[in-house]
Order: sequence, then structure tokens, then C-alpha cells
Amino acid sequence: MNVGELNPGSSGKVQFALKSKKLVPNASGCYALATFNGFVLYVGLATSLASRFVQHCETKEKCDPTPDGKAFWFYFLEVESMELNRVERTWQQQFFTIHGRLPILNKVDSPMIG
Repeated sequence: MNVGELNPGSSGKVQFALKSKKLVPNASGCYALATFNGFVLYVGLATSLASRFVQHCETKEKCDPTPDGKAFWFYFLEVESMELNRVERTWQQQFFTIHGRLPILNKVDSPMIG
């Protein structure tokens, strides 16, 4: 699934590299790690997108290549904290509907999946 197919769509993207950390807002939101071509590898939520971005950049699993590709972009959508779970579940369900599984780097099923 390409990140452009997520609904609601992302409002921004930065290269998934520590040099981009100043470009990520310190707001709550949902995000997707994606390959250079935009294939979704991971969907998550955060009360601070900036902090979560740095955590992922420093996590070997998120930086290493996968069978689906290597994370190159960090797409994000600022979301009110009360809506975080709903948007994350929606994105995971959209991916699941197309591929029959979660994105490759997601290890925990949302309660709404399956």
C-alpha cells in the first residue's frame, strides 16, 4: 500500500534520518514509515511526533532493510490526542484490507484488525 492511499492523508513528510529531526513537529499525531517509493512499512501514533521520530531513527529494526524495503520517509499527520487511536486503527485497517496483514514493522495488532 502506498502512503498516498491512506485516508486521512498525511500532512507532511521528512526524510527518515536524524538530520531531519528539526522538521518534525512536537505535536501529537499519527505517522507512517515508508520506502523511497512510498510503500508503508510501519504505522504508529505519538503524543510527540518529534520524540517518536528520534526514537525510531535510533532503533536498528526500523532502520534496517526489510523484505518490503527500507524506511526512507517519515510521513505524519498532526492529530488531536483524543483521535490518535482511531486514526492509527484506520490506517492499519486500510493496509490490512489490501495485504491481509499489518505493515511489516508493526508487531502489535490493533483491536480493530482481523
